[in-house]
Amino acid sequence: MKALIFDCDGVLVDTEKDGHRVAFNEAFKQAGLDVSWSVELYGELLKVAGGKERMTHYFNKAGWPAGQTADTLIPELHKRKTAIFQELIATGKLPLRPGIVRIIDEARAAGVRLAVCTTSHKDSVDGVLDLMGPERKKAFEHVLAGDVVKKKKPDPEIYELAKQRLGLKAAECVVIEDSRNGLLSATGAGMPCVITTSTYTVDEDFREAALVVPELGDPPNVRVSLEDLQAIAAQRAA
Repeated sequence: MKALIFDCDGVLVDTEKDGHRVAFNEAFKQAGLDVSWSVELYGELLKVAGGKERMTHYFNKAGWPAGQTADTLIPELHKRKTAIFQELIATGKLPLRPGIVRIIDEARAAGVRLAVCTTSHKDSVDGVLDLMGPERKKAFEHVLAGDVVKKKKPDPEIYELAKQRLGLKAAECVVIEDSRNGLLSATGAGMPCVITTSTYTVDEDFREAALVVPELGDPPNVRVSLEDLQAIAAQRAA
């Protein structure tokens, strides 16, 4: 294994229910819209990757506010939502998931390269990476986020781009994801994928995953070590 690639939301931080959903609802409120996404509804909407795409999908079904279209409403709403989410992250109310700092430190010590591949806006990802401290954040060689690709997960385009940017073969990388969309994106690019289930994804189908665990874990409850990830890469390369 030469590179370890992380999804962001649900992997680095369990952000969806109490982070992004809350930020979307506050953005709707500030924009004067009578819209509120419940926990259950947001779980359904997560099947659509990407915040702008998620809102467009919702309004296409629920109806657009008077005089508004995707072009006039979505960009400003998403900008507002991203700023609100960054504020939530900065408060420390959404901590890094267990084992994230540990596995990053293990990877850095072993000379394994680090990257992020996510559909989230780059500003949101920056806020999450800030939680790790400046040295760990700087260790991420590539942060591929938001609209860097035309087709979002489950399409493999973002992981194909990661291979290109890293200059590595698929079997030299291991991906950590939390959703079926992310899993299909990674495996579609030929990369072995480990799943750490999150609030909304615990019951999804992960049959293609190399390993499925509830979290990476910290001592004394480490569930996935760097050696485990290296063994997964070696098995794929064999």
